Amino acid sequence: MISAGIDIGTSTTKLIISRFSLMNVAGTTHVPRIEIVDKEILYKSPIFRTPLIDFTTIDVAGIEKIVRAQYAEAGIDASQIETGAVIITGETATKHNASEMLHYLSNEAGDFLVATAGPDLEGIIAAKGSGAFDLSNRTRKVIANIDIGGGTANIAVYKDQKLLGTCTMHIGGRLIEFNDQRVASIAPSIGRLIAEQSIPLEIGDSIHTPSIRRVTDFMAESLGRILKNDVRREDEVLIIGHQPNWQEEIDTIMFSGGISECMYNHESASHLAQYDDIGTQLASSLQQASLLQAFSWAEPVETVRATVLGAGTQTTEISGATIQVAPHELPLKNIPVYNYDFQEDLARGLANFEAAIQTAIEMFDATREGQNFALYLSNLPYMGFRDIQQLARTIMQVMSQRPKPGEPIILVLQTDHAKVLGQTLLAMNVQQSVICIDQISVDHGDYMDIGKILDAGVVPVVVKTLTFHSS
Repeated sequence: MISAGIDIGTSTTKLIISRFSLMNVAGTTHVPRIEIVDKEILYKSPIFRTPLIDFTTIDVAGIEKIVRAQYAEAGIDASQIETGAVIITGETATKHNASEMLHYLSNEAGDFLVATAGPDLEGIIAAKGSGAFDLSNRTRKVIANIDIGGGTANIAVYKDQKLLGTCTMHIGGRLIEFNDQRVASIAPSIGRLIAEQSIPLEIGDSIHTPSIRRVTDFMAESLGRILKNDVRREDEVLIIGHQPNWQEEIDTIMFSGGISECMYNHESASHLAQYDDIGTQLASSLQQASLLQAFSWAEPVETVRATVLGAGTQTTEISGATIQVAPHELPLKNIPVYNYDFQEDLARGLANFEAAIQTAIEMFDATREGQNFALYLSNLPYMGFRDIQQLARTIMQVMSQRPKPGEPIILVLQTDHAKVLGQTLLAMNVQQSVICIDQISVDHGDYMDIGKILDAGVVPVVVKTLTFHSS
């Protein structure tokens, strides 16, 4: 299975092509369990400057030209790509045509299963690409990965490969840019910061003004307080969205992204252009900040390529082999998930089932336009065949009450019941197409992409949080 990762960031755009090997890891007498057993990176692109038409508009044609050229360089056709991710990151996600560009690429450049600009997901993917995710498992310590590019710092905190929380901040190299040794641009978020802190800095000032170091030092100090969950009023100007939401104390920090490349120099000099911005000053401030020195530091496996590596190799899961799907309905993208917990009691769960589906309809389709959703049936009890029949009858009855009852019935199960439940629905002459998959864990607020069925009889699945953010 061929996967592609494309990362379109504030400063840079890059791409990787990977190949996944699948294997049945169950014994011959057991239910098949297909897993990804090997991930081989086939091609890494050079690092390109992200093309923009103006401050608020991404150059879609320019991005497409880069992607097409790199496919050709890798010897890959778009039709060969079965999974992967197009990730738009940092300040680029605030451009007015960001969503349009993402969905264009996800449809035209291969069967991408995820196209997103969510800062939380960006941080999660970067933590996997940088090595922080694996380090949390090896050390059993609380690891924070801070991915800093041109416009944002995306924090993801892990312990034992379990996500503890996230936070995103206006910290990045291109938030102040230079031209001819003078300040050429100041991002709105930094404009608010220098006003609140009474830092004398404006367009046209010399690149050597001490005020620039005051800004980068403040960024580093603010990051240190955020990591310690000690948010002060003056830090709020840099926080994007929610405040830090982890509870445990962080032991170790790891930096990835373009700013970490200024610290560790993993890439050869020929691959990275030098930009007129505060990147090197910010890296220096981070390395010298006393609050950050209170943590232990771990060097990343990847720096500037962490997000694209995570996007291309870490976003895909594989369903169970005991599934029932309607191939003509796939791929499905951006399907919201409703979790219905049976609490190990089938009778009580079925009694409340109809009310739960009405809640799901109100949540995902308040205007009753027919937005479909995936129903995650969690904590089902042990079920005999008659129990399966009863569950199938209830599903048929309740899902026919949706505003557009002809939409496919999409069911996700923790346990290996997907095939028998799906086939039972078909035997009962269900009127809708049925997509019933198992061995996938999801929850409220997640979105799912389900890919085309593979030769192994499984489907690739991506679970994500789909959000765009504004500046």
